[in-house]
Amino acid sequence: MSVLVGPDTKLVIQGITGNTGSFHALGCIAYGTNVVAGCTPNRGGEVFKAKGPKDEDVNVPVFNTVKEAVEESGANTSCIFVPPPGAADAILEATAAGCDLVICITEGIPVMDMIKVRRALEGSKTTLLGPNCPGIITPGSCKIGIMPGHIHLPGKYGVISKSGTLTYEAVGQLTALGMGQSTCIGIGGDPVAGMDFIDALKLLNDDPDTEGVMMIGEIGGNAEEKAAEWIKANMKKPVAGFIAGTTAPPGKRMGHAGAIISGGKGTAADKIAALEAAGVKVAPTPADMGVTLQSML
Repeated sequence: MSVLVGPDTKLVIQGITGNTGSFHALGCIAYGTNVVAGCTPNRGGEVFKAKGPKDEDVNVPVFNTVKEAVEESGANTSCIFVPPPGAADAILEATAAGCDLVICITEGIPVMDMIKVRRALEGSKTTLLGPNCPGIITPGSCKIGIMPGHIHLPGKYGVISKSGTLTYEAVGQLTALGMGQSTCIGIGGDPVAGMDFIDALKLLNDDPDTEGVMMIGEIGGNAEEKAAEWIKANMKKPVAGFIAGTTAPPGKRMGHAGAIISGGKGTAADKIAALEAAGVKVAPTPADMGVTLQSML
């Protein structure tokens, strides 16, 4: 069992012919993801060639628009590797084409562009993951994004994270402990984005085959505090956590666009206190994420 992506996912990759898009498209196809189309303006009619998980030849048709890709290939999910100036429009294009899930990997999209996207998505059937995220993976079934597939193990523990590298670290620890993952969801660290912690927690809470969750947050904003409130009121499964940025000085941005303590709000101490009050066991260091979740089972 999984959430959001699995064997029924049919993926179109926007920006498949670019350096970054083609590199990660090859990785997704080699993992076994059903990539049915690519999209690059003015490159329609080309074929993107790749190797599948059994080293078989895979030919992916490239279209000029996402609408054409959806109509011709039946794609229901989009992954975006489009440079920041055009990435917001790429999200809107995939939404207009009827994609159920849009995953935007792009980092550095202007906040004002994302505000327009969020307004446009209100009332839409489309779920947005990202931007500035590593993507999503249901181990053994479907990998969409930039995560290293080989560290994942199919299983029953969900991972939700703002950070890409900490996602991989947590997954590596869980796999080493023999704790396979149901679905790993990278929500990204931008201040204006799509799916948040609560959206992802709801999905994993309702998934009968997910038995525990690792939630990785960071300083800045109040998403973790809101998630703590939801966990306390609704979560039926154990949740372990980690908050990055405990040593970050106030007022200095640390990596992610949203990772900044401002006005005395969004500190690591505040987030850790809120999570612990909700029954979440918070790992003291990144090296303790896996054993912290294991200790709750």
